[in-house]
Amino acid sequence: MDQPSPQPPTPPSKPPPSPTTRSLAEAGDAEAQFSLGFCFASQGSEPDYLQAAHWYQKAADQSHALAQFNLGVMYDRGQGFPREEERSMMWIGKAAQLGDAGAQYMLGMRRNRLGLEQAPAAALESRIEAYKWLQLAAAQGYNHSEAGCETVALSMTHQEVIESRRRIAAFVPGESELSCIIKK
Repeated sequence: MDQPSPQPPTPPSKPPPSPTTRSLAEAGDAEAQFSLGFCFASQGSEPDYLQAAHWYQKAADQSHALAQFNLGVMYDRGQGFPREEERSMMWIGKAAQLGDAGAQYMLGMRRNRLGLEQAPAAALESRIEAYKWLQLAAAQGYNHSEAGCETVALSMTHQEVIESRRRIAAFVPGESELSCIIKK
């Protein structure tokens, strides 16, 4: 007689945030705001994305890179609000600029996909940027970044790779691209 296959266990719900975390978050502590957002986003089978987005937004506004990345992913997936690609890219870009490897990887992969859909001149810029972001993520050991970088490099000329490497060498985490241009 066939036995029904066992069901995977339901992941336990995260315990509610401590009163200390909540009071620190309400007082403006970015790390506590991020932690609170994470608690709401990972509440077992029924995450509260509205609350997660609220707290991630507060931390992201204070340049908390992981909160920016998570907020960008939530905009991409439509969690807590309607899906909005432009805002997703903005937050992921901010996190990448601060040095978050996951954001750099995601930005590099998106720039690569975008380059496949663009006119030649715009596609050139997208490939150079894709290579830069993927290489920066790979330098931090982020999974699959090296393979992504190799894929992008296959469609680049030697000069494009050199330009991308120049941008990598000039990259300073936390410094906006605009301020790098102004310093030149």
